[in-house]
Amino acid sequence: MRFTLRQLEYFVAAGETGSITLASERINISQPSISTAISHIEKELGVQLFVRHHALGLSLTPAGRSLLREAKNVLNQAEQLYSVASDVDGQVRGQITVGCLVTLAPMVMPELAHSFTTAFPDTQIRHIELNQEQLLEGLRCAEIDVVITYDLQLPSGIAFTPLAQLPVHVVVSENHRFASRSAVSLTELIDEPLLLLDLPLSREYFLALFMGEGFEPRIGGRSAYQDVIRTMVANGYGYTLANVRPRSDTALDGRKVVRVKLVGEYRPMVIGVATLAQLTKSRLIETFQAHCQALISEDYIPGMVAPGVDHPVSGKK
Repeated sequence: MRFTLRQLEYFVAAGETGSITLASERINISQPSISTAISHIEKELGVQLFVRHHALGLSLTPAGRSLLREAKNVLNQAEQLYSVASDVDGQVRGQITVGCLVTLAPMVMPELAHSFTTAFPDTQIRHIELNQEQLLEGLRCAEIDVVITYDLQLPSGIAFTPLAQLPVHVVVSENHRFASRSAVSLTELIDEPLLLLDLPLSREYFLALFMGEGFEPRIGGRSAYQDVIRTMVANGYGYTLANVRPRSDTALDGRKVVRVKLVGEYRPMVIGVATLAQLTKSRLIETFQAHCQALISEDYIPGMVAPGVDHPVSGKK
């Protein structure tokens, strides 16, 4: 075999991103190195893997799509050698692919990943931020080892270890008439425009809160990006509902938001660790899951204010 696992890794990165530039950013390797690796594999195998589009990236050929699947299998099998060695000598090493719900990732993943790789320096974390449907599909396809997410419509076959509850609350601008309130009910929000986080399963969760009360909210805007919703709220476009509790009360444009308690008994989101139930866990996966359980709890969630604290900055009850 006259190509390396590293060259296969470069090919997979380009195939999954559809771009030499994005592949370079994803694996932190220069663009010429990735291009050279792809050209080498094409020459060795005698096939064209990509159609190159000027300024528009890459498209996999039929042969490229087939080889991408097999290359990913080869890399996964090679990665298992670290797990085998780890199980034999008792050391924790190797790369683990961690998926995280896109709304949780900016707060949770930086501290979680850094603390784990610091405690176990022979490990690497490849993290992926996706919506709930994509994360669950990644687990089922064995493309993701572990997922940090909510207990949101988890199908059979997915094992879930709960870590902490995140009750739903209302978020308004600092100038909103409800900003000075200690609590507000859904019925009081009937005439207010709701800025809806428009992600699969998440939107159904929020809309179901209103359905349970017998009315529909007045939708004032939608976005799949949490920071867009938060900044629109800060600018007075309306309110939103959220479970995450960022430590900062500042939107990306510098304006402030205020978190207000939602009156009523509503199902909280439960953050936890999800894995494929039928998966035989390696020492690396078991160690990472134990690390999550040690770091995340009702008293402490990376990047967030603890659930029992109301004020995001001062920690005031």
